[in-house]
Amino acid sequence: MFAGLPELGVANGEDLKETLTSCTEPLKAIEQFQIENGVLLPSLQSALPFLDLHSIPRLEFHQTVFDELREKLLDRVSVIASEGKDEQRYRKLEELLEKCFALVKMPAIQPVVMCVMKHLPKVPEKKLKLVMADKELYKACAVEVKRQIWQDNQALFGDEVSPLLKQYIQEKENVLLGSDLSVHHNFFSPSPKTRRQGEVVQKLTQMIGKNVKLYDMVLQFLRTLFLRTRNVHYCTLRAELLMSLHDLDISEICSVDPCHKFTWCLDACIREKFVDAKRARELQGFLDGVKKGQEQVLGDLSMILCDPFAINTLALSTIRNLQELISQESLPRDSPELLLLLRMLTLGHGAWDMIDSQVFREPKLDPDLITKFLPLLMSLVVDDYTYNVEHKLPTEDKVPICYPNTVSDVFTKFLQDNRVACEVGLYYMLHITKQRNKNSVLRVLPALKETFNDTSFTDIFLHLFTTYLTLLSEEFGTEDFCTSVFDGFFLTTLTKKENVHRHVLRLLLHLLHKVAPAKLEVLQKSLEPAKTSGDAVKELYSQLNEKLAEKKLSPQGPDPETPTMDLTIAGVSTPPIL
Repeated sequence: MFAGLPELGVANGEDLKETLTSCTEPLKAIEQFQIENGVLLPSLQSALPFLDLHSIPRLEFHQTVFDELREKLLDRVSVIASEGKDEQRYRKLEELLEKCFALVKMPAIQPVVMCVMKHLPKVPEKKLKLVMADKELYKACAVEVKRQIWQDNQALFGDEVSPLLKQYIQEKENVLLGSDLSVHHNFFSPSPKTRRQGEVVQKLTQMIGKNVKLYDMVLQFLRTLFLRTRNVHYCTLRAELLMSLHDLDISEICSVDPCHKFTWCLDACIREKFVDAKRARELQGFLDGVKKGQEQVLGDLSMILCDPFAINTLALSTIRNLQELISQESLPRDSPELLLLLRMLTLGHGAWDMIDSQVFREPKLDPDLITKFLPLLMSLVVDDYTYNVEHKLPTEDKVPICYPNTVSDVFTKFLQDNRVACEVGLYYMLHITKQRNKNSVLRVLPALKETFNDTSFTDIFLHLFTTYLTLLSEEFGTEDFCTSVFDGFFLTTLTKKENVHRHVLRLLLHLLHKVAPAKLEVLQKSLEPAKTSGDAVKELYSQLNEKLAEKKLSPQGPDPETPTMDLTIAGVSTPPIL
């Protein structure tokens, strides 16, 4: 507890023990020890007997004085660190550190030592090594000191960062697989600024501070983990971290990250969930501005575009752009904004391949995507418009129209072979589901059983799809619709993908009072977990059994109303029939 005192010429407990064992008059020895090692102020000597008369122990008095002096010293250190020229103030702090470092393991003095080190831009290497070698000292260090240790010790920094990255991924997956199926609060609902106020992003931002080397280390960790796992949430964190530093105006990092302005512009688009013409031109300028010899920047740009929040914004903007083209009777190839959206989607979806191969070249757009797939998709949208108009006409004015109940093989093939076509096709499916267009949903759904890399069975799509399906809750009372959705889509891959099992159980728990009893019984048997199923699936299935048991015992009450939604698309002119 008193380690280091002898080095400063201050007596400690061992000195007192030696004095008492070698003296002939202990009381006089103690008195002399108190005089020599007490507070050395002559004016206090007459006051001490007065304190004795009031039964105030000397320990309590000295502890109070000590605490007061320590606070004064801490304040003084902060003043020294903020006044005068850099060389002068840092020299004073270094001298103070040299005097007090020997007491760094003394709990009462340790805060002073740590405070001095915190205000030094460069703590002497020898002292950093001593701190790093002692777990308790390292733990007690301010983050400003730890940064100096981390920048030359990537393994130690990795040990600090790794739990935070795991926590971040877990939080994202918890949202995607959570029980909340609220249309108004889905995975993409929080604004970018709200998301980067999260605990992990804030902790990482604090750990990095203004240290470019630590920032580069974190980016390297994210690239490595993205390559190892293909988990796109690491791409989200890459963008959120940069924008968190932007919010704090850390120019030391923002000015050297070549992706800063692009990410800033894209962040504004994500906030609005739409890429307008002005920002499209800005984004295109950044992409076209990648100079020869700097192609490696494309790797980071592709990772930022691979962020699910970016993909969501680009895909939503693509669907809106197609609607605008229909209203203008124009073709996809005539829209520069649409071509840029497809270009960015292609770059984002190619992020893993680019970083893995280290071939930093922007993928070329597939001409068939523009000349064949998108016109096919536009024809589906036109069918939707036509059906809506015909459906609203008075019976006497209706003209018999035969609507196809399937999509073409060419459309289905695009969903299977082209990753960008698949993404746009899936967002079209989300669009018609959100619009409660049952006929279109049933028409397109069979084409989603086999898609590029099974994208239709990923957590992000299933999270949104099951959420929007709750808007069609009344339709689940019919056998045909239930069979098409559950048997025709979800159950086709249930045994292969446990995440699908979880999403189906979540959906069914929400729609319990809408599905016909006979169908519920069949689904209950189909959804029974295997022995190898995870705890989450078993827990959801247990909840389903409990709800079904309650339903059988209690009389059927009124169903909760399906929430209404504003289905208009702001800022985009669409045909008046919608």
